[in-house]
Amino acid sequence: MAVPKQKKGRGATHKRRSANSKLAMPSRCTCPQCGAVKLPHRVCPNCGFYRDREVVAVD
Repeated sequence: MAVPKQKKGRGATHKRRSANSKLAMPSRCTCPQCGAVKLPHRVCPNCGFYRDREVVAVD
């Protein structure tokens, strides 16, 4: 069986492990009332609507 001649360095190990730990951007959607970009399943910070009704009064 093949055996490595030397131990892998710390940098090579960390480079390999960090390749899978990238952060993903949060998903975005548009508000059906005002068309602003917002996070899904959240109240729109621009108009205050959620699921076709006003939840928060926005000035």
